Amino acid sequence: MDHLRTLSQLGTRFLRPPDHLLRQIQCIRAYLFDWDGVFNDGWKDADGGSPFSEVGSMGVNLLRYGSWLHHKKLPVAAILTGQQNPSAVRFAEREHFHAIYMGFTHKVEAFDHFLAEHALDAKQVAFFFDDVLDLPVARRCGLRIQIRQPAAPLTENFISSKMDADLLTKHSGGQNGVREACETVLALLGKWEQVLENRIGYSDSYRAYLSDRQAVNTEVVAKER
Repeated sequence: MDHLRTLSQLGTRFLRPPDHLLRQIQCIRAYLFDWDGVFNDGWKDADGGSPFSEVGSMGVNLLRYGSWLHHKKLPVAAILTGQQNPSAVRFAEREHFHAIYMGFTHKVEAFDHFLAEHALDAKQVAFFFDDVLDLPVARRCGLRIQIRQPAAPLTENFISSKMDADLLTKHSGGQNGVREACETVLALLGKWEQVLENRIGYSDSYRAYLSDRQAVNTEVVAKER
């Protein structure tokens, strides 16, 4: 619990008790990420692209490895975004996510397809999100991690009061809040130090995980406008 205490002292908000969150995490078999406001600050370029950080990328990779260690199986990983975004596609393909869904302003449509495609129950999904468009999906998921958006305090209060999130990061997407979120989930799993030491040593275990990850071909599902 020392890691959780450190995170709490630094500003991560546990909206449910850690023991409750640990029970939820035991059931998680998939990690689903919004893009804008999660991997970045939400600003877009003229072509609709928005960037990602290697800091966030490493956090997601460590989380997937920690889940692989815990469940002895590679978790499903996907991105769900309301916009067409070449940067998000590049990231998903580079990191060998199972899928990226783009152009779904009503995200439940993509979510239902994602569940059916991977034979998942909604309660087996951990969802990393930040804003209003994500709430219809968040309300169905087994673990909901909100990446803080400092410009939207009333939205944050609404989400907290409705218990539509289980965790709230201190940092925003532009401040690599997704890395904070991933480390927090690993700490809840009790896998933080094991994951870090194996990655540092490039252990046989980490190489086996990486082989499983690299074998994944990313499905790109883009909704026509």
